[in-house]
Amino acid sequence: MPGMPIVEKHAPGDFCWMELATTDHAGAKKFYSELFAWSFTESPIGPNEFYTMFKVDGRDVGAACRLDAEQQKQGVPAHWNLYVAVENADAAVGRAAELGGKVLAPPLDVFDAGRMAVLEDPTGAAFRVWQAKRHRGFGIKGVPGSFCVADLSTPEQEAASRFYERLFGWRIGKEDETAGHNYYHLFNHDEFIGGILPPAFRDPAAPPYWQIYLQVSDCDTSAAKAKNLGAQLFMPPMPIEGIGRMAALADPQGAAFAIFEAFSRAAETANGKGP
Repeated sequence: MPGMPIVEKHAPGDFCWMELATTDHAGAKKFYSELFAWSFTESPIGPNEFYTMFKVDGRDVGAACRLDAEQQKQGVPAHWNLYVAVENADAAVGRAAELGGKVLAPPLDVFDAGRMAVLEDPTGAAFRVWQAKRHRGFGIKGVPGSFCVADLSTPEQEAASRFYERLFGWRIGKEDETAGHNYYHLFNHDEFIGGILPPAFRDPAAPPYWQIYLQVSDCDTSAAKAKNLGAQLFMPPMPIEGIGRMAALADPQGAAFAIFEAFSRAAETANGKGP
């Protein structure tokens, strides 16, 4: 399809992939395919286990797999995993450890697709790094149903910003507001990729986590449809002045995500902000 914002390669430091770990694989596939009109393909990864690749216009936009038995026994809830592109997963892990991060799973090869590791920043938020080989990550962006940006929810904005700035070279943009209401904008190679929420805007009882935003053409319509499909609405559609509209939800299995409708690409670019 001409004019589609195709992604062939991710720069180091870009959010490059999202992966749903769920308690109900079949239910999750039904929910997301109906909500975002995602098609999907599946690859076997074990006895009666499959890795689902979600697609928009034939291009990869995310994946899903079932939480393993041990994780479910430990009470690990359904959640979205967020990946950051790196040139060398082993080097990224070593650097993260030097900066005070924790290695939750050391580097490992995922067949011939790439090399990955699971890390936790000093404030407790988990994320993954991805050294691409055959699988580059998102194959399309900027269209409904594709990944948009991600926000970090943590009570320690400063500690988190220092860690990611030194690990990935992200530039941190701070609004001229009081500390408790200051949204930190994250830029990778001058491209806005997300932010760090002000502590006043987060649930103090929730552990630190990365929240993904998925692009939609109509936030209100998508939120209503998600609710009808069994989603829980944490935050109903609300305006982001001069930018667009957003809503925060959890799928029927409890995995949290957000949706974002840009007023216009021109307005989004002019403001240099996101949700």
